[in-house]
Amino acid sequence: MDFQFNSDNNIDGTADMATQAETRIRERLARFEGRLTRIEVHVRDIDGTNNGPDGIEASIEARPAGGQPMTVTDRASKPEAAVNGALQKLVARMDSEFGKLDRVR
Repeated sequence: MDFQFNSDNNIDGTADMATQAETRIRERLARFEGRLTRIEVHVRDIDGTNNGPDGIEASIEARPAGGQPMTVTDRASKPEAAVNGALQKLVARMDSEFGKLDRVR
């Protein structure tokens, strides 16, 4: 499974942040890894200098082999919190989607 981390110019998207995000995402998605070809994470500042409680948005796109991409987003005050929120949503969605596929087989 390929992993890509992107951040906009207003987010200090360091290599450490990307590594932490990748480690966390790979841990949580380990049981789905054989079904996924790529994960893309996009983190952006949506309120500029206001620094509001929901000023950072994280989107995670998972690409299942032979299936349509799944995209989830979450907002928080910190990039790590936004990524974790989006990851929770993605795990729940994958449980639902892949669970349905497994029941059909």
